[in-house]
Amino acid sequence: MVELNLLGLKCPEPVLKIASKVKEIPDGEMLDVIADCPSFPKDIEAWCERTGKTLLFCMDEGDGKYHAQIQL
Repeated sequence: MVELNLLGLKCPEPVLKIASKVKEIPDGEMLDVIADCPSFPKDIEAWCERTGKTLLFCMDEGDGKYHAQIQL
């Protein structure tokens, strides 16, 4: 599993960083992401639908943080 900390980044930076990172990760691998952008849950859901990646979950961790896991 690859972890990606995107705390402090605001839209569209988190999705852009994820899109860049997945190019380095083999298909089938898991990407674990933490972010605090308010639009992150909707943005990551839309990105996964657009790219065919599987969003396993995107949870509100409290304190404005979101934890998502994506299967590539």
